[in-house]
Amino acid sequence: MTAHSNAPPSAAAPSAASVVVLDHPLVQHKLTRLRQATTSTAGFRRLTRELSLLMAYEATRDLPLETVDIDTPLERTQGHLLSGKKLCLVSILRAGNGILDGMLDLVPAARVGHIGLFRDPTTLEPIEYYMKLPDDIGERVCIVVDPMLATGHSAAAAIDRLKTAGARQIVFVCLLAAPEGVAHLAAAHPDVKIVTCAIDRELDDHGYIRPGLGDAGDRLFGTK
Repeated sequence: MTAHSNAPPSAAAPSAASVVVLDHPLVQHKLTRLRQATTSTAGFRRLTRELSLLMAYEATRDLPLETVDIDTPLERTQGHLLSGKKLCLVSILRAGNGILDGMLDLVPAARVGHIGLFRDPTTLEPIEYYMKLPDDIGERVCIVVDPMLATGHSAAAAIDRLKTAGARQIVFVCLLAAPEGVAHLAAAHPDVKIVTCAIDRELDDHGYIRPGLGDAGDRLFGTK
């Protein structure tokens, strides 16, 4: 997986300490298919799951390893396994579950947390209605997943709550980001790495990413 910290030439430059935009050809191909208005609900779910697997490789790049002795069918050797407490995948409901499923295919032993937030249509501020996290959240690397980083308010609010619960290592993963959302999250949580497939042009007056892909939750679940 090739990654870089600069947005594509067409996007506004992000202002974050650590932003990784995945430029792998498979990522960009699947993202383009995902954006298309003609992509069916089933197709949107499948593409999101496939992109989640690809993003998970980058999101887990810095997991610590420990050396272990093992026996192969031919001889004794050394290998590497993940060290200590592992992962907690935290889905920002409801659309985050579309990314969660794909990541669990790759790391099925990960613990899972959920944070329920909805955006006030007038103020665009996040309002919490649900939160459930593992008790040992402070001992795990937390990967927070939400398809869109638009205004950045929901992502920042979710990470606020995670840190209050004791989380210390956090990565935020999304399909698409807007420059405004990247800037807001970076200002609120400069220690959090952002992994995304693209940084789009801007937000519109309704808080939607342009050119974007529409409402990810509606397209995942077939709602309006």
